[in-house]
Amino acid sequence: MTSRTSYPRNKIKILLLENISDAAVRELEAAGYASIQRINGALSEEQLIGAVKGVHLLGIRSKTRITKNVIEAADKLLAIGAFCIGVNQVDLKAATEKGIAVFNAPYSNTRSVAELIIGLSVMLIRRIADKNAAAHRGVWLKEAKGSFELRGKTLGIIGYGNIGSQVSGLAEAMGMHVIYYDIATKLPLGNAKQIGDLKELLNRSHIVTLHVPSDATTRNMINAETLRSIRKGAILINYSRGDVVDLRAVGKAVRSGKLAGAAIDVFPEEPEKSGDPFACELQNMPNVILTPHIGGSTEEAQANIGLDVTSKLVKYLDFGTSEGSHTVPPVSLPPQAGTHRILHIHRNIPGVLGEINSRLSKRSINIVGQYLNTNPDIGYVILDVESKLSQEAFDILKKVKGTVRARLVY
Repeated sequence: MTSRTSYPRNKIKILLLENISDAAVRELEAAGYASIQRINGALSEEQLIGAVKGVHLLGIRSKTRITKNVIEAADKLLAIGAFCIGVNQVDLKAATEKGIAVFNAPYSNTRSVAELIIGLSVMLIRRIADKNAAAHRGVWLKEAKGSFELRGKTLGIIGYGNIGSQVSGLAEAMGMHVIYYDIATKLPLGNAKQIGDLKELLNRSHIVTLHVPSDATTRNMINAETLRSIRKGAILINYSRGDVVDLRAVGKAVRSGKLAGAAIDVFPEEPEKSGDPFACELQNMPNVILTPHIGGSTEEAQANIGLDVTSKLVKYLDFGTSEGSHTVPPVSLPPQAGTHRILHIHRNIPGVLGEINSRLSKRSINIVGQYLNTNPDIGYVILDVESKLSQEAFDILKKVKGTVRARLVY
């Protein structure tokens, strides 16, 4: 079935930016997509506007910003693969309006982040960062003062999602008590307990780790006011998003001794590429570990992300399956023997499906299989029609009111 495509795979132009994993390239090539261009770093908006012309599939990571201007310039773009956890770097509204599917890999690097959180907890509670720096300066800082075990301590997790819950399980295995705060009621793993008040969690926790998205409810949620509630001598870890913590307030809390240490991986402003200059309020502070947004950057995670996103992209290109898309409504329809498949994306206005069926019926075109789903902005229909009439059906569908785009898959 997948060998019969309406548009040859070797003519599908694919652009991959930001050192996307070789695993993704191998999967695309195995699926028959050979026209692949790779660029190591991110591109500016101006560069992207030129680069996306004629591109059918665009692969990015977290540094590339897909703005409305970029999307408007993408004359043939069918899908965007965000080979990372979030999609906040993509203008989803603009992508939705043009019927461009956007996929990501929300679960593929959770283990990498969770393991690192536990490692950082050990490093910070033992003040290893300070002892390491002293040893490099030639100072033998052998002392037990201010160094503790994780066992018996309380870990406070803010955001009990895919990563937070994995951290929870690992922490309990280390002998820690786990409490967590989340805006939704979440079933705990092991003996973890949900706390309904953020300030209570901060007050009870020896280590606080954040695993929340960036939105209006989380922006600067750790600030000067909330830090007043944190347990004296606690450790703060942020490996979620750069705008959820006020770094100036954290620096003040470290200097005053309110915080015994911190680990930060994400920042409000980050350099565009590896090797660029970097400045932060927390540089050169005691027992503070700063890392360059590498929480999920392991070879295993990148390979898993590559496989996950590529699988979604290939299914969308080959069958129209849109499950996991942030823009096109989720639709999946098993292939029907002896049919051709047409995809139809339209504005979510009344009567479109009725018009599709009515127009095809008037031309005696039999619909063998059909599935529709909508979101507030657009509707998406997969139709399997009799092979001998598929081109006629395709031409009809392109003229239906509210059509955003139509594609004959096979």
